[in-house]
Amino acid sequence: MSWLDKLKRGLSKTAALFSFTAADETALETLEEALLRSDMGYNTVADVMAEVRRQKPADGAALRSAVKAVLTAKVKPVAVPLVIDDTHRPFVVLMIGVNGAGKTTTIGKLGQYYREQGKQVSFVAADTFRAGAVEQLCRWGERTGCQVYTAGTGADAAGLVFDALEKSRAVGDDIIFIDTAGRLQNRTDLMDELHKITRVIRKQDATAPHAVLLVLDATVGQNALSQVQAFRETAGVTGMIMTKLDGTAKGGILVALADRFGLPVHAIGVGEQADDLRAFTAESYVDSVMGGDDAG
Repeated sequence: MSWLDKLKRGLSKTAALFSFTAADETALETLEEALLRSDMGYNTVADVMAEVRRQKPADGAALRSAVKAVLTAKVKPVAVPLVIDDTHRPFVVLMIGVNGAGKTTTIGKLGQYYREQGKQVSFVAADTFRAGAVEQLCRWGERTGCQVYTAGTGADAAGLVFDALEKSRAVGDDIIFIDTAGRLQNRTDLMDELHKITRVIRKQDATAPHAVLLVLDATVGQNALSQVQAFRETAGVTGMIMTKLDGTAKGGILVALADRFGLPVHAIGVGEQADDLRAFTAESYVDSVMGGDDAG
């Protein structure tokens, strides 16, 4: 099954709600319910409905076309590729998010992608609380040919990051991905640790981290809004990656996030395999949400 097929399959429950035979008031009410059920949130749905009504679609096909255009316009501004600035070596990427969002797997996928682009990449297993996370990252290191810097369970994560950056610079890495412990936004102790990691990174390079990527699990729906709000305030998020879009009917949350925060969405994930992470494009995403056949 192709990556795009996985995305469409994951969002098929949402897509089934966007079939219209007319553009009357009943159809508009059905549309509003479909948008709300996809987890776009009340405010975003209200905006979408206002714009669709303004266009006065004449029939079901026109209504579908209008919805697709409005949704695409909302998410297109945030469909921004992750750009690796070669003037920074290594380019430091700090990966953050709550437990279970898929940070470690996402790092592995990104590592493979950039290795295939000819980059020298390393990983830092700074989630020292969970031996499983370290082991998982080491497996990805073996698969991708990336150096993995580790420390013992419970070791000081900031100290590990400092040493890893020093070694990474010495060997001439192009990119270094730092895997941090999953943390809830209301755990001040873990947020403090994140601040400490950032401080030690800046002792090595005052311009770093060069990207702070928040990994979000699409299946959490509206909870993603509070996660972004908290991490943006405390960790200086520069961009987002959304995972598990193959396992949710709540794909509309991405539209709500784009509408509310306007943060770049660099990539989306639809599975566990290395090639299941792809750059986020507005047209493919909206077409998959609505069950179209012309996604690309």
